[in-house]
Amino acid sequence: MNAGLMRKVKTGLVAHPNELDRKRIERSLSSRTRYLYVSPKVTPVKGGYLIESACCSRNIDKDGALIDVALILFDRVSGIWKVFCKNHAQGIWEFYSLYHRLTSAIDELNADPERLFWQ
Repeated sequence: MNAGLMRKVKTGLVAHPNELDRKRIERSLSSRTRYLYVSPKVTPVKGGYLIESACCSRNIDKDGALIDVALILFDRVSGIWKVFCKNHAQGIWEFYSLYHRLTSAIDELNADPERLFWQ
């Protein structure tokens, strides 16, 4: 490993968000079971990623505007991914679950068995 990169690793560069994982999330969302006709937007936020999508069901927004779907944050201390779903009625993020791997978090988001994300 080169010395410059080693210094950055030692100083604790923020691992997330990064463009590689943002694109990976974006591609992985094409495997979801709900809202197949819209293209979700994955935006970097401090410590993770915000997933938004047009509301094609019109359950949350009558006009089908962009709504919050999920918030995925990486805890650098524990190395755990924290996933949140949006309580649209109260306008707050609610904790959903913890994952050791980003792919596991995205798999759960794609399946959405309780229909908490893709409403």
